[in-house]
Amino acid sequence: MENKVNITGKTLIKLGFRSGKWFPEAIDYINTNQLDREAMHSYLEQFKSPPIVDLLAQPAPFAVNIKAENELEETNVNSVVASMHTLMKTPTMVNGALMPDACPTGPNGTIPVGGVAVAKNAIHPGMHSADICCSVMLTDFGTTDPKKVLDAAHQNTHFGPGGRDRNAQYRFPDELLKDFEGNYMLNNEKMIQAARSHLGTQGDGNHFLFIGKSRKTGNTMMITHHGSRGAGANLYTQGMKIAERFRKELSPETLKQNAWIPFNTEEGQIYWEALQIIRKWTKTNHEVIHNATLKALQAKAQDRYWNEHNFVFRDEELFYHAKGATPLDVKFMPDITGPRLIPLNMSEPVLIVNGETTKTNLGFAPHGAGRNVSRTQHRRSKEGRTNEEVFQEETQGLDIRFFSNEIDVTELPSAYKNAETVRNQMDEYGLGAVIDEVLPYGCIMAGDWQKNAPWKRRKRKK
Repeated sequence: MENKVNITGKTLIKLGFRSGKWFPEAIDYINTNQLDREAMHSYLEQFKSPPIVDLLAQPAPFAVNIKAENELEETNVNSVVASMHTLMKTPTMVNGALMPDACPTGPNGTIPVGGVAVAKNAIHPGMHSADICCSVMLTDFGTTDPKKVLDAAHQNTHFGPGGRDRNAQYRFPDELLKDFEGNYMLNNEKMIQAARSHLGTQGDGNHFLFIGKSRKTGNTMMITHHGSRGAGANLYTQGMKIAERFRKELSPETLKQNAWIPFNTEEGQIYWEALQIIRKWTKTNHEVIHNATLKALQAKAQDRYWNEHNFVFRDEELFYHAKGATPLDVKFMPDITGPRLIPLNMSEPVLIVNGETTKTNLGFAPHGAGRNVSRTQHRRSKEGRTNEEVFQEETQGLDIRFFSNEIDVTELPSAYKNAETVRNQMDEYGLGAVIDEVLPYGCIMAGDWQKNAPWKRRKRKK
């Protein structure tokens, strides 16, 4: 009688397989069925891992559409260029660009704000970050008094953490709910609850509701700036976990923040579809705030358009990861209805631009003014003066409101790069032509909502 030969995990590793969760099942199947050598190799074919992809020896090319005009900017520019240099060694990269508003967002190799990274057949969740589809929308209110628009908007928007109370929620569109339910990455209670309660909310940080007048027509314009809130953040978390699994298998040397999901996989296809649904939700989120403000004033929109500046844009096999970069090329926006919007800071005009794609801009423009220093560094620069003093100096003549009723000095104009510098470099590098400006009247932001947060009040009492 022939002796049974049992294989082990060591056998599979010697055959060139990387250890995985499938090992026990495969070993049991081979041993139970006593597969001969040829049959065993045929069976194991399904478990073959793709070859490990090494980092690029030299970074893929990237255009630098930014220059330093003082010592502070020099530190910032050197940092973002160094970070892009490391990032562009990621095996999927084929091209990239830096915008004039570029600033670092993490350790070396992390895509900067104001960065564009082009990958072949790959989606990098870390390159669109948690604030998926951060975007801006403009509605033209005609000759309506800007103060009335700001007052009405204040009553109909929501800033700060969390979502709306059940009795203050906007109706969640049936079609959008079906989209969520039809994608397994979005079809869970946590995701759908966030999508419902966060509809009509703008979050915090640099998100805003801006009111101003068109330099060209004199009409009152309302512009909102926010991303996909909790729904987008939840999808990002899932995407990073999936990408990390692929990173370990495909390219362990790749930095964790630059892990990718291959587009030509089931996960890649479903993640891409989920991104488009989150885009649709975010556009709807802008619309409900704008429409509620119009309804409160019994006004009619004269015009409306929008654009993302934090998203992944596809052109056949190429995926353009824009981390704070405004798309100029119409191929990136299937629902394009007007020019693009580039806000600078609360005391500066919002730029309305058009532009052509070039080899160095890759079809993108800046998304705003960016920062030269961190929020912490900016706060330190204001030591010795009260928040109220800084606020009065920097917002004189404007109707600036913080939803939390607490001033956030890190969102005042001095926290951002010089707007004139950004505009000059837009001209110098061919990053869009300004066709109109929305001159500031006032705006609403979240403000320092954490200042009087319950946990901080409890801490002070102790």
